[in-house]
Amino acid sequence: MLEYEHEYAEFLYYTPGYTDKEAQLWPVRAGRNIAKPHYQVGPKRIECYSLHFVLEGSVCLEFDGKRVELHANDLFCLFPGRTYFYHAAAADQPLKMNWLALDGSRVKSLMKLAGLSPERPFGRGIVTLQARERLGGTIEKLSNLERWNPAASLELQGSICRLLAELSPEMATAETSEPSGWIRECMEFMDLHATEGISVQQVAAFAGVHRSYFSNVFTSQIGISPQKYLQKIRMEKAHRLVIETEASVTEIALSLGYPNLYTFTRAFKIYYKMSPLAMRNSRT
Repeated sequence: MLEYEHEYAEFLYYTPGYTDKEAQLWPVRAGRNIAKPHYQVGPKRIECYSLHFVLEGSVCLEFDGKRVELHANDLFCLFPGRTYFYHAAAADQPLKMNWLALDGSRVKSLMKLAGLSPERPFGRGIVTLQARERLGGTIEKLSNLERWNPAASLELQGSICRLLAELSPEMATAETSEPSGWIRECMEFMDLHATEGISVQQVAAFAGVHRSYFSNVFTSQIGISPQKYLQKIRMEKAHRLVIETEASVTEIALSLGYPNLYTFTRAFKIYYKMSPLAMRNSRT
């Protein structure tokens, strides 16, 4: 992020191509910010639809003579041709938001499906974990897009539609306790390759997302970090090999992707509070 007068922010821009215009749906710009205490925007008008997702902190939105205060997991939309003003509200945490501006004739009806209108351009508590995932994935796609191409355009359209579906009242009623599909695929990948010494960065690359985004989503859904999950897989396999086989500790260490005996023994002792040999001897 770069520092500006009122915020630290990252701005991403998109130029639509023929597939976007045929579908009548495309992103205009997107970004992330961390507001400074005196953060304020407006009064202003825009020509597209701009969704602002409140991730942390609080923001005050003023429109049509009304004023609402929004908090984490709320969102608001700036509708085209209307005047808005918003600013950071006093809070224990700094205001953090992600935003996604959209254009095309389909957007108005999609906003309506999400329960947003010019008369009520905000939603409370509708930014679910799944919606955050969709938003993060869409912004990552924009961030990684080097030049326009039809395939990337179609992927972005799909991401936007899935995001708006997550915001609809029918979808955004409750969080699911089950990990999302792509996280389950990452877990299967980790289960398969943990003993080959793979890193969290390699798993994130497999998923096609940034490492920090992957780590945040994985931890929130699974309850432990991806690094600890990889360690858990290795240690459980190490336990079985120590107890159920006669393989040497060095052989076990190298089989599980550790570079040497010392690194493995140290990790094992931290995890199980005893050395591999002590555990093996305790079972005889």
